[in-house]
Amino acid sequence: MSPNEPTLRITRWIDAPPAKVFAALTDPVKIVRWWSPDAGPTLSAQVEVRAGGRFSVTFRTEDGDEHTSHGLYREVVPDEKLVFTWHLRETPELASLVTVLLKPVNGGTELILIHEGFPDEEVRDSHREGWKRALDKVQGLIT
Repeated sequence: MSPNEPTLRITRWIDAPPAKVFAALTDPVKIVRWWSPDAGPTLSAQVEVRAGGRFSVTFRTEDGDEHTSHGLYREVVPDEKLVFTWHLRETPELASLVTVLLKPVNGGTELILIHEGFPDEEVRDSHREGWKRALDKVQGLIT
């Protein structure tokens, strides 16, 4: 990733301990309840949560388009950190990197999501909106 590539950073406080947040981010049964940028359904989630493990999640957006995001876990620290590559089946030439940090704060969890390596601001901004909506669902799932 180049320092000149657009990056997004989202910080959220979730009223649950880091272990519950981590489980929501890594358990395929829970992933299908939040992994979509809108109210469309998540159709499948396959995860191998370990360094070197793969993930693949397929979802359908409200407009009927089907998308698959997939990648490789680079770093997994239970209840603290996930780092994974991010690819969409529709644009295999675009690769980016997602880091999720979980910190216990005020009886809950501060979640920091950093997604870097976007080709331009437009793509970054569309991902920002998608991540915000998905994280709203994570928060609702565990609080």
